[in-house]
Amino acid sequence: MRAVSPVDRVVAALREAGVDAEVRHFEEPVPTAAAAAEALDCDVGAIANSLVFDADGAPLLVLASGAHRVDTGRVAALVGAQRVRRATPAFVLAATGQEVGGVAPTGHPALLRALVDVDLAAHPLLWAGGGDHHTMVGLTYTDLLRVTGGDEAAVA
Repeated sequence: MRAVSPVDRVVAALREAGVDAEVRHFEEPVPTAAAAAEALDCDVGAIANSLVFDADGAPLLVLASGAHRVDTGRVAALVGAQRVRRATPAFVLAATGQEVGGVAPTGHPALLRALVDVDLAAHPLLWAGGGDHHTMVGLTYTDLLRVTGGDEAAVA
């Protein structure tokens, strides 16, 4: 029997949420917003980076436009945390079941608290990690909010 991959979990979670996302697999890895935008021939701002932060010891998922750097001070204020910092690869894997560079907005062992960059709404189609370094999923801003249960926020 084949093990369930992180990509399988992402696709199942999208389907369960009623999201009909396009799933694209690439021969070469697409671990950064720039690499993904080039492979997909889209604006880097349409890449929804799934970034996991450590917010006072708890995982926080921030879906940020690939055109932005997340302002951790602003994010800390938004979520009421003393300190928000980029999570270690081990912390990300434990929280999501996915490796840094391939983290998806969904398909995690448990729903993570999430913030969704309001600037992503400017793009009719967004691309997010699909659970590994070779997979991207295409979905709308509304779908991204639905699958993450996230709050809209200015995170840059």
